[in-house]
Amino acid sequence: MCPLTVSFDDPLRISEQVLYQEVHGETVLLDLAGERYYSLNDVGTRVWSLLGRGLSVTEIHACILAEYAVEPEVLTRDLATLLSDLTTTGLITVAVPAENAAD
Repeated sequence: MCPLTVSFDDPLRISEQVLYQEVHGETVLLDLAGERYYSLNDVGTRVWSLLGRGLSVTEIHACILAEYAVEPEVLTRDLATLLSDLTTTGLITVAVPAENAAD
């Protein structure tokens, strides 16, 4: 897996080229640009939901730690892997702050 290419303080956003739907506790993602689909388990679905709210990786980490029985180091590694995979496939990107969007 590729290392996480974003900071834990970076706000992330879901790509506009992704359609998604939660089905029975899992999330199905459809990448319109790449014409591929992906599936997230229950924890991945929770991470996806938090991404949709615009939380930083640090905030997502704190939420997942509070909600699931997981060691912080394990969560850090697993979250970094998931977000790296989502970034590499173009499903999420680093959000551009509004003041920099016009640059």
